[in-house]
Amino acid sequence: MNLREEFPFACGIGIGIPEPGTGGKQWIKVLERKCSMVTETGSLKRAVIDQLTPYVPGKSIEEVRRELGLSRIIKLASNENPLGPSPRAVQAMVKELQEVHVYPNGKDRQLREAIADRCGLKPEMVIFSNGEDNILTLITQAFLETGEESVVASITFHAYTTATIIAGGRVCPVPLKDYTHDLEAMLEAINEKTKLVFICNPNNPTGTMVTKGQADWFMERVGDEVLVIFDEAYGEYADRDQYPDAVRYVKEGRNVLVLRTFSKLFGLAGVRVGYALGKPDLIRALAAVREPFAVDRIGQAGALAVLEDEEYIRRSKEVNRDGKEFLYRELDRMGLSYVPTQANFILVDTGKKAELVHEAMQREGVIIRPAHHWGLKTKIRVTIGTREQNQWFISALQKVLARV
Repeated sequence: MNLREEFPFACGIGIGIPEPGTGGKQWIKVLERKCSMVTETGSLKRAVIDQLTPYVPGKSIEEVRRELGLSRIIKLASNENPLGPSPRAVQAMVKELQEVHVYPNGKDRQLREAIADRCGLKPEMVIFSNGEDNILTLITQAFLETGEESVVASITFHAYTTATIIAGGRVCPVPLKDYTHDLEAMLEAINEKTKLVFICNPNNPTGTMVTKGQADWFMERVGDEVLVIFDEAYGEYADRDQYPDAVRYVKEGRNVLVLRTFSKLFGLAGVRVGYALGKPDLIRALAAVREPFAVDRIGQAGALAVLEDEEYIRRSKEVNRDGKEFLYRELDRMGLSYVPTQANFILVDTGKKAELVHEAMQREGVIIRPAHHWGLKTKIRVTIGTREQNQWFISALQKVLARV
């Protein structure tokens, strides 16, 4: 047997190839042991992979139907628009299906121009990608050197931590204050290794908001050696009179990126369209690490169409506002505490183990998000739905809490 031909990969794991007649059988045993060690230790993967906690999404309606055999199920776990997609967006996306054999516009020209016009920016200050999560990955790839730090809230969107660790950075978590970003403490946490500061506003999963005054105070004091990221995935739902104008910081030339998405208010979670606003040099850096054709034809068509559907946008905000007021009243009646929200979800303290409540609610046909993953052991996060969905949620929650 020619060992060099049979085992050409051996040198890659540090085993020399023996000459003919010098103990090939013994060498094979060594090879088997070495291969076993590669498998057991996982030496091929990067060390940072062991630091990651895989994201666990809420179960889909299809999964729950298959597991429990239920016919009626509502999903109030992922903060999607309960009205479904905009009819205009659906029409535009269906039309675009005829062109899916052709690559999309790689620079998302029409979308960039539309968003730039809405925000009072130049098109070169806008970049789109495959959902806002992907934008976060681009940010850490473009700006974070190995060993540099990201300052984040201790309870917030998981993807900031994941993207930082994958890029070889370190995460500096800062505890919330009254379920809200503590900007004073975050400012104090900045040191010579800090490169990024992530501010989720409104915050996921608490729904709280950093106000205009608080954001201005922070930006007046943070240095330009730090890149501040305002994640406004839920910003369209917030009270406008107190909400920060983060785009103003971009117009002033500050080292700021503003992130937004079409997955929430605009009802296009399934086609993954997210974008960032920033000064041109920051956007060029993101473009350098973005994959080609990051937003597909269907997503671009749907996003352009929903921007023009003013009635759908108005109705979506109205349903959320009315639903929030209804849930507040019902939760007050039930004696349950909750965090007042500026988003399209509410963090509710059930007083029971969140995972048990979650499982029992699924058996009632209602999918919600348990918050124990964030260390909130008795809290659940529920998406604000339609009137019918909200009533169903309250009815199911009363039944569940009576027996869990």
